Amino acid sequence: MNSYFHAKASARRWGGRPADYLPVHEFLDSSKQVVGDVRHRAMYHHTLGVWLCQKVFGVTITVCGKEIPVREIAERHIIEDLGWLPSPTDYFDGMPIKPWMSGPKTSDRPLSVLNLTPSQERTAP
Repeated sequence: MNSYFHAKASARRWGGRPADYLPVHEFLDSSKQVVGDVRHRAMYHHTLGVWLCQKVFGVTITVCGKEIPVREIAERHIIEDLGWLPSPTDYFDGMPIKPWMSGPKTSDRPLSVLNLTPSQERTAP
């Protein structure tokens, strides 16, 4: 669902205008800037993302004189998208471990040689 429609749903639920809630919803969906499909949800659509929203926007936002918990807004957004509230581990469980994730491989070759093209490398000491 689009961030604006999440904001409209929040306004119906807690009162106020969609604009009151839009920053929280746009934060959760900001990962669409990097990944243009549903995989973007792996970045913030989980329990840690809920806590990050609270860190960024504060414990509550004030809408029409009422204090609305930011975590509830974020949780509702995720539940509207996924039907439940996963943890980051739920995303990691399906992620294959790639060799590059283990860190850099060390080399006993000097850095100056590593920066050469293959034809230059043959003549290097």
